[in-house]
Amino acid sequence: MTTQHDPQLLGAYVLGALDEQEVHAMDEHLASCPDCTRELDELRAMEAYLGEVPPEAMLDGPPEGGDLLLQRTLRQVRSERGGVARRRQFALGAAAAVVAALVLGAGVFVGKATSPDAEVALPTPTVAPDPTGTKLATFTDPVTKASMTVKVVPAAGWVRTNMSISGIPEGEKCRIFVVAKDGSRQEAGSWVVSKKGAAEGTNLDGSALVAPADVQSVVVENFAGKKFVEVPVQA
Repeated sequence: MTTQHDPQLLGAYVLGALDEQEVHAMDEHLASCPDCTRELDELRAMEAYLGEVPPEAMLDGPPEGGDLLLQRTLRQVRSERGGVARRRQFALGAAAAVVAALVLGAGVFVGKATSPDAEVALPTPTVAPDPTGTKLATFTDPVTKASMTVKVVPAAGWVRTNMSISGIPEGEKCRIFVVAKDGSRQEAGSWVVSKKGAAEGTNLDGSALVAPADVQSVVVENFAGKKFVEVPVQA
């Protein structure tokens, strides 16, 4: 401890979870290690800040990539100082997450609250927009009553597809084809219609080796060649 940089126990040191001999060894190490001293100052500042935050404001789990260090820190502190760790379970978890964040350069988001009734601002998940050129179309066949909504997403010389299909009887073995403007077809997937799929519809993903600009329609038919629905895809 006195000659080797060891940041894993800094959180336990800040919380007073080390015995007298370990504290003495850590003091000696800190006297000669400016890196650990800086991390210690940051941990103490963060501990004071976390003391103002209710437990429900903490995100679940450590930052991405910090799980191994978090588990190792908690396991070592709990095995050696089980009683102290249990009494300070929330504080240890918060400090271990901070250690992982500081050592690995990751971020920990905490919604700061100045009172128990204060609202906590958590990040809003974002959904990436569809790529330029994505096509969306819907059609219901007037004869079979089968319906399909299809999304065609362009890629480099081919397309990804997502289909929501309903109105096809249970047990039908079906294929999905992407039809090009020259009339050629590429299979994008196949499935057997389940009981739930017949009642509630089916959502499928697929892909086809058709250039995005050449896609004319997407068709569903069974293995015998019966067409259930074909959705024209506008250019």
